[in-house]
Amino acid sequence: MGTAGLPKIVWSVMARISFAHWAQAKGRLFVPGLLFLTISASLAAQEPAVQKPCRFDLTPLVGYRTGMSFPIQPYVTGTNPRLVLDATPSYGFAFGFRLHEDDVVEFRWARQASHTHFEDAYPGSPTQSATLNQFHGDFSHEYMIEDWRSWARPFVMLSVGATHLSGSAGASFTRFSFGMGGGVKFFVGRHLGFRMQAQWLPVLVDPYGVAVCGAGCVVHIGGTLSSQGEVAVGPMIRF
Repeated sequence: MGTAGLPKIVWSVMARISFAHWAQAKGRLFVPGLLFLTISASLAAQEPAVQKPCRFDLTPLVGYRTGMSFPIQPYVTGTNPRLVLDATPSYGFAFGFRLHEDDVVEFRWARQASHTHFEDAYPGSPTQSATLNQFHGDFSHEYMIEDWRSWARPFVMLSVGATHLSGSAGASFTRFSFGMGGGVKFFVGRHLGFRMQAQWLPVLVDPYGVAVCGAGCVVHIGGTLSSQGEVAVGPMIRF
Protein backbone atom coordinates (compact mmCIF):
# COMPACT_ATOMS: atom_id res chain seq x y z
CA MET A 1 0.00 0.00 0.00
CA GLY A 2 1.39 3.38 -0.97
CA THR A 3 1.57 6.47 1.14
CA ALA A 4 -1.11 8.07 -1.08
CA GLY A 5 -3.86 5.81 0.40
CA LEU A 6 -2.89 6.46 4.04
CA PRO A 7 -5.05 9.60 4.54
CA LYS A 8 -8.15 7.73 3.34
CA ILE A 9 -7.55 4.93 5.85
CA VAL A 10 -7.07 7.45 8.69
CA TRP A 11 -10.29 9.33 7.83
CA SER A 12 -12.24 6.04 7.60
CA VAL A 13 -11.06 4.96 11.07
CA MET A 14 -11.83 8.37 12.58
CA ALA A 15 -15.36 8.36 11.04
CA ARG A 16 -16.10 4.93 12.50
CA ILE A 17 -14.90 6.03 15.96
CA SER A 18 -17.02 9.23 15.79
CA PHE A 19 -20.16 7.29 14.77
CA ALA A 20 -19.66 4.81 17.61
CA HIS A 21 -19.34 7.66 20.12
CA TRP A 22 -22.47 9.38 18.69
CA ALA A 23 -24.53 6.18 18.87
CA GLN A 24 -23.41 5.56 22.44
CA ALA A 25 -24.29 9.14 23.48
CA LYS A 26 -27.65 8.91 21.76
CA GLY A 27 -28.42 5.73 23.66
CA ARG A 28 -27.62 7.41 26.97
CA LEU A 29 -30.02 10.30 26.15
CA PHE A 30 -32.81 8.14 24.71
CA VAL A 31 -33.47 6.08 27.85
CA PRO A 32 -33.90 9.03 30.27
CA GLY A 33 -35.99 10.88 27.68
CA LEU A 34 -38.29 7.93 27.22
CA LEU A 35 -38.62 7.57 30.99
CA PHE A 36 -39.48 11.28 31.36
CA LEU A 37 -42.20 11.08 28.71
CA THR A 38 -43.71 7.97 30.35
CA ILE A 39 -43.86 9.57 33.81
CA SER A 40 -45.36 12.79 32.41
CA ALA A 41 -48.08 10.89 30.56
CA SER A 42 -48.89 8.87 33.70
CA LEU A 43 -49.20 12.01 35.88
CA ALA A 44 -51.38 13.72 33.27
CA ALA A 45 -53.72 10.73 33.21
CA GLN A 46 -54.05 10.81 37.00
CA GLU A 47 -55.01 14.52 37.15
CA PRO A 48 -58.85 14.93 37.28
CA ALA A 49 -60.45 16.86 34.46
CA VAL A 50 -61.63 20.34 35.42
CA GLN A 51 -65.43 20.21 35.65
CA LYS A 52 -67.54 23.12 34.53
CA PRO A 53 -69.85 24.48 37.25
CA CYS A 54 -73.57 23.72 36.96
CA ARG A 55 -75.39 26.85 35.81
CA PHE A 56 -79.06 25.81 35.76
CA ASP A 57 -81.42 24.53 38.48
CA LEU A 58 -84.79 22.87 37.82
CA THR A 59 -86.99 22.20 40.87
CA PRO A 60 -90.48 20.62 40.86
CA LEU A 61 -92.25 21.86 44.01
CA VAL A 62 -95.13 20.63 46.15
CA GLY A 63 -96.34 22.54 49.15
CA TYR A 64 -99.15 23.90 51.25
CA ARG A 65 -100.60 27.43 51.15
CA THR A 66 -102.43 29.10 53.99
CA GLY A 67 -105.78 30.78 53.56
CA MET A 68 -106.09 34.36 52.35
CA SER A 69 -108.90 36.85 52.97
CA PHE A 70 -110.04 39.85 50.95
CA PRO A 71 -112.06 42.57 52.71
CA ILE A 72 -115.38 43.52 51.11
CA GLN A 73 -115.77 47.17 50.17
CA PRO A 74 -117.69 49.12 51.33
CA TYR A 75 -118.60 47.72 54.73
CA VAL A 76 -120.49 48.81 57.81
CA THR A 77 -118.36 50.12 60.69
CA GLY A 78 -117.91 47.49 63.38
CA THR A 79 -118.13 44.56 60.96
CA ASN A 80 -115.44 42.62 59.10
CA PRO A 81 -117.04 41.13 55.98
CA ARG A 82 -114.57 39.29 53.76
CA LEU A 83 -114.09 36.73 51.04
CA VAL A 84 -111.85 33.88 52.19
CA LEU A 85 -109.68 31.63 50.03
CA ASP A 86 -109.28 28.31 51.87
CA ALA A 87 -105.92 26.77 52.73
CA THR A 88 -105.03 23.87 50.42
CA PRO A 89 -102.00 22.08 48.90
CA SER A 90 -100.10 23.68 46.03
CA TYR A 91 -97.68 22.60 43.34
CA GLY A 92 -95.47 24.13 40.65
CA PHE A 93 -91.86 24.42 39.55
CA ALA A 94 -88.87 26.77 39.57
CA PHE A 95 -86.26 27.12 36.83
CA GLY A 96 -83.20 29.22 37.55
CA PHE A 97 -79.83 30.42 36.33
CA ARG A 98 -76.82 30.81 38.62
CA LEU A 99 -75.19 34.21 38.22
CA HIS A 100 -72.52 33.01 40.65
CA GLU A 101 -72.05 29.83 42.66
CA ASP A 102 -74.24 31.26 45.46
CA ASP A 103 -76.61 33.64 43.59
CA VAL A 104 -79.63 32.30 41.69
CA VAL A 105 -82.29 34.04 39.57
CA GLU A 106 -85.40 31.90 38.97
CA PHE A 107 -88.78 31.91 37.31
CA ARG A 108 -91.33 30.19 39.56
CA TRP A 109 -94.90 29.13 38.86
CA ALA A 110 -97.23 27.95 41.62
CA ARG A 111 -100.82 26.73 41.39
CA GLN A 112 -103.38 26.27 44.15
CA ALA A 113 -106.80 24.68 43.62
CA SER A 114 -109.08 25.86 46.42
CA HIS A 115 -112.52 27.20 47.36
CA THR A 116 -113.85 30.59 48.42
CA HIS A 117 -116.58 31.49 50.88
CA PHE A 118 -117.90 34.64 52.56
CA GLU A 119 -117.53 35.36 56.26
CA ASP A 120 -119.64 37.89 58.18
CA ALA A 121 -121.56 38.64 55.00
CA TYR A 122 -124.11 37.08 52.68
CA PRO A 123 -125.16 34.11 54.78
CA GLY A 124 -126.21 31.17 52.70
CA SER A 125 -124.04 32.17 49.73
CA PRO A 126 -122.60 29.07 48.05
CA THR A 127 -118.98 27.97 48.29
CA GLN A 128 -117.22 28.35 44.96
CA SER A 129 -114.23 26.64 43.41
CA ALA A 130 -111.25 28.93 42.85
CA THR A 131 -107.83 28.60 41.27
CA LEU A 132 -104.78 30.68 42.11
CA ASN A 133 -101.85 30.91 39.67
CA GLN A 134 -98.76 32.81 40.72
CA PHE A 135 -95.88 33.83 38.45
CA HIS A 136 -92.82 35.17 40.24
CA GLY A 137 -89.22 36.04 39.59
CA ASP A 138 -87.14 34.81 42.55
CA PHE A 139 -83.79 36.22 43.60
CA SER A 140 -81.97 34.08 46.15
CA HIS A 141 -78.58 34.05 47.85
CA GLU A 142 -77.04 30.94 49.39
CA TYR A 143 -74.73 30.96 52.39
CA MET A 144 -71.77 28.68 53.04
CA ILE A 145 -71.56 28.63 56.84
CA GLU A 146 -68.32 27.44 58.38
CA ASP A 147 -69.91 25.22 61.05
CA TRP A 148 -72.38 23.62 58.62
CA ARG A 149 -71.86 20.64 56.39
CA SER A 150 -70.67 21.66 52.91
CA TRP A 151 -73.64 19.90 51.32
CA ALA A 152 -76.21 22.01 53.22
CA ARG A 153 -76.70 25.65 52.31
CA PRO A 154 -79.27 27.99 53.90
CA PHE A 155 -80.62 30.69 51.59
CA VAL A 156 -82.74 33.83 51.61
CA MET A 157 -85.12 34.77 48.82
CA LEU A 158 -86.99 37.82 47.54
CA SER A 159 -89.55 37.55 44.77
CA VAL A 160 -91.81 39.77 42.70
CA GLY A 161 -94.48 39.05 40.10
CA ALA A 162 -98.23 38.67 39.60
CA THR A 163 -101.03 36.54 41.04
CA HIS A 164 -104.14 35.54 39.10
CA LEU A 165 -107.25 34.36 41.00
CA SER A 166 -110.25 32.98 39.13
CA GLY A 167 -113.54 31.61 40.46
CA SER A 168 -116.00 29.07 39.08
CA ALA A 169 -118.68 31.80 38.82
CA GLY A 170 -116.60 33.65 36.23
CA ALA A 171 -115.09 36.47 38.30
CA SER A 172 -111.30 36.82 38.15
CA PHE A 173 -108.53 39.33 38.60
CA THR A 174 -104.73 39.63 38.32
CA ARG A 175 -102.76 41.75 40.78
CA PHE A 176 -99.20 42.60 41.77
CA SER A 177 -97.62 40.31 44.38
CA PHE A 178 -94.25 39.81 46.01
CA GLY A 179 -92.61 37.52 48.52
CA MET A 180 -89.93 37.14 51.18
CA GLY A 181 -88.62 33.94 52.65
CA GLY A 182 -85.84 31.43 52.91
CA GLY A 183 -84.95 27.80 53.37
CA VAL A 184 -82.22 25.20 53.04
CA LYS A 185 -80.78 23.40 50.01
CA PHE A 186 -79.18 19.97 50.35
CA PHE A 187 -76.73 18.83 47.66
CA VAL A 188 -76.47 15.05 47.51
CA GLY A 189 -74.36 15.08 44.34
CA ARG A 190 -73.11 17.30 41.56
CA HIS A 191 -76.40 17.13 39.65
CA LEU A 192 -78.95 16.34 42.35
CA GLY A 193 -80.22 18.04 45.49
CA PHE A 194 -83.23 18.73 47.66
CA ARG A 195 -84.83 22.03 48.61
CA MET A 196 -87.20 23.15 51.36
CA GLN A 197 -88.47 26.71 51.74
CA ALA A 198 -91.08 28.95 53.37
CA GLN A 199 -92.38 32.29 52.10
CA TRP A 200 -94.69 35.15 53.00
CA LEU A 201 -96.56 36.05 49.79
CA PRO A 202 -98.78 39.15 50.00
CA VAL A 203 -101.01 40.23 47.11
CA LEU A 204 -101.85 43.90 46.55
CA VAL A 205 -105.55 43.87 45.60
CA ASP A 206 -105.72 47.48 44.50
CA PRO A 207 -107.64 48.45 42.45
CA TYR A 208 -110.55 46.42 43.75
CA GLY A 209 -111.40 43.01 42.42
CA VAL A 210 -114.88 41.57 42.09
CA ALA A 211 -116.47 38.44 43.48
CA VAL A 212 -119.85 36.82 42.85
CA CYS A 213 -121.96 36.40 46.00
CA GLY A 214 -125.01 34.80 44.38
CA ALA A 215 -127.44 35.17 41.51
CA GLY A 216 -127.22 38.79 40.39
CA CYS A 217 -124.94 39.67 43.34
CA VAL A 218 -121.44 41.07 42.73
CA VAL A 219 -119.24 42.71 45.40
CA HIS A 220 -115.96 44.61 45.41
CA ILE A 221 -113.08 43.07 47.33
CA GLY A 222 -109.60 44.22 48.22
CA GLY A 223 -108.17 47.69 48.46
CA THR A 224 -105.23 46.54 50.61
CA LEU A 225 -102.62 43.79 51.05
CA SER A 226 -103.93 40.24 51.43
CA SER A 227 -101.34 37.95 52.95
CA GLN A 228 -100.66 34.29 52.30
CA GLY A 229 -97.90 31.92 53.36
CA GLU A 230 -96.47 28.84 51.68
CA VAL A 231 -94.12 26.00 52.60
CA ALA A 232 -92.76 23.92 49.73
CA VAL A 233 -90.25 21.13 49.09
CA GLY A 234 -88.86 19.45 46.01
CA PRO A 235 -85.88 17.76 44.33
CA MET A 236 -83.33 19.90 42.50
CA ILE A 237 -81.88 18.88 39.14
CA ARG A 238 -78.70 20.78 38.27
CA PHE A 239 -76.99 20.96 34.90
